[in-house]
Amino acid sequence: MLTLLTCLDDTAGDRLIQQISFAGHDIVARLDTAHDLVSAIRGRTPDGIVVSATRRHLTLDVLAEADDAGIRMVAVAADDAERRYALSLGLFEVVDARASWNDIEALLRGGVAVPRAPSPDGEVGTVIAVWGPAGAPGRTTVAIQLAAELAFRGRTVALVDADTYGGAIAPSLGMLDESPSFAAACRLASRDSLTLAELERIASRYTSPRSAFWILSGIGRASRWPELGADRVTTVLSTCRQWVDYVVVDTGFNLETDEEISSDMFAPRRNAATLAALRQADRVVAVGSADPIGLSRFLRAHVDLLEQVETAEISVVINRLRASSVGSNAQHQVQQTLGRFGGLDDAVFLPLDTAGVDAAVLAGKTVLDAAPRSPVRTAIAQLVDRSIIAPSPLGTSRREARQAARQEQRGGPLQMLRARRLG
Repeated sequence: MLTLLTCLDDTAGDRLIQQISFAGHDIVARLDTAHDLVSAIRGRTPDGIVVSATRRHLTLDVLAEADDAGIRMVAVAADDAERRYALSLGLFEVVDARASWNDIEALLRGGVAVPRAPSPDGEVGTVIAVWGPAGAPGRTTVAIQLAAELAFRGRTVALVDADTYGGAIAPSLGMLDESPSFAAACRLASRDSLTLAELERIASRYTSPRSAFWILSGIGRASRWPELGADRVTTVLSTCRQWVDYVVVDTGFNLETDEEISSDMFAPRRNAATLAALRQADRVVAVGSADPIGLSRFLRAHVDLLEQVETAEISVVINRLRASSVGSNAQHQVQQTLGRFGGLDDAVFLPLDTAGVDAAVLAGKTVLDAAPRSPVRTAIAQLVDRSIIAPSPLGTSRREARQAARQEQRGGPLQMLRARRLG
């Protein structure tokens, strides 16, 4: 028997309440508004909640209270508009208003987490965090193209938008009517209900003849940043490692911890998602803009970045390189600046390519699909081939790695050394 809270409109309420009672479940409270539902959640711990997908009955406060209490919730939508509303809040457990109680009960009981274990070969995916300072140096563009190039080479890829100042991946790829699936994944993680099956259910899919990858889209409104807590983000990325070969995370710019300006040491931190992603990363791609202001911002923030990351694998990418902003022989000028003031001598340079990037944004595609001969695409492809998936004794994909591991077990242990690159 389940104990339930309901907050339903007249359209579905009477029918479902009758079916719930007939099935032998206990409705501990029937509420009329979201405000009433929040108060009821705080006073009880039911097994589940059934709510109408309207602004009167379902709000972000309701979701937050249910998440904190670890209560599974199912929304009932009377039409497409209500379904879209529930999805926009990050609630993916949505059924039609004409659905039977059996369908709803299956979703309420489907929140039991399946233990997550590494693959038999002990493999986990690689997390790549794409970071850059304030000033829009091109983090999202680089993150999207990295995902596209990795997928183009036959890897399974998840592209995650963890920017708490406003997600840009979905609109960049033409997904204007999207729901924040990364926030939904964080909600599932908060109640230990995030599984690989759930990830595939809530994620979007970018598909083209050249590449295909999963997308966990970001929050559309910056005010929703409390949903992306550090523990939640860490759990989602850890689960994604078991899901795909590469997890590419588009992070925010701000690296401040905010601890000295907060009176509540346990309050959520707006930059927690960025810091958690950077600490989870196996490789960080640090993006700066190739102009005097952009380089100044990058070099100052790069020092803070080094204090936050736990990996020595940092690839510096300088974007929008052009002579008009730094003078003749632009690459040499920028390289000298990076070396002199930051001790950085191995940067990757992306040329200014307004036509190629604009074509991709206009079409809602990756640069790989919209402008495959773009110089930006060529430079990112070289970064992927030389630094991220360079040939190694373990092969270049999970299937090849498994084959190599089996061969190595027959021939003796493989010793791998990772070179530590400072700065």
